[in-house]
Amino acid sequence: MTNLDTLAARVDDAARHAEAIAQLTAGAAFSLDEAYVIQRASIERRIHRGEAMVGVKLGFTSRAKMVQMGVDSLIWGWLTDTMLDEDGGRIALDRFIHPRVEPEVCFLTRRDIDRPLTLLEAARYLEAVAPAMEIIDSRYRDFRFTLEDVVADNCSSAGLTIGPWTTRFDGLRNAGVVMRLNGRVIQTGSTAAILGDPLRSVVQASRLIAASGLVLPAGSLIMAGAATAAEALPADAHVHCTVHGLGSTEFTTYRPS
Repeated sequence: MTNLDTLAARVDDAARHAEAIAQLTAGAAFSLDEAYVIQRASIERRIHRGEAMVGVKLGFTSRAKMVQMGVDSLIWGWLTDTMLDEDGGRIALDRFIHPRVEPEVCFLTRRDIDRPLTLLEAARYLEAVAPAMEIIDSRYRDFRFTLEDVVADNCSSAGLTIGPWTTRFDGLRNAGVVMRLNGRVIQTGSTAAILGDPLRSVVQASRLIAASGLVLPAGSLIMAGAATAAEALPADAHVHCTVHGLGSTEFTTYRPS
């Protein structure tokens, strides 16, 4: 087992057992390219256990987040079937370490994406779009990490809910977003925060996938990135997100006794 495989096992075990670990970079320096090798190796461990790949997620899709992290490019990670939670369902918090939730937009592909797309082409590769929420859960103590750490940790991917699908892609550029916790508004924003237009996330995803020599098959999900800041996710919470023109998605949380 290589050093990168050892790091992949460490971050995968942390996610699997919901146990926080020290930053990987605290004990082993590695490059961003190597961080993606660690990420892929950790996902391969999930697949070996029987999980199935269902799509990709993008991170740092807002300019403010890029500036905050001192980067000039997006990051991306993988989604598996065990991350999918039922819209309107109950989510047990013992799966997570210190979960946060953020409102997003999710796309469903209709064709294989095997090359970089233009913005004009993007919609032709899509079957539908839906309101969504992503649960992020850094496996690192105190939610502290470097860019390389978060990429190795599959960009903090932990869970997601997806609302009703629609084939209407018009109006996505600046749709209002409201997220509520137990009926109280905790975040408001616009889909314009997602690269100025969520469809640009599809373009960026196509470039990242093609650069990696991979293909995103038809029927895959693309989580476009957060429309607002993430919020801490407590137990006994009802979380509801509305994206104007798309609809809403919701879930409740509980902590098993």
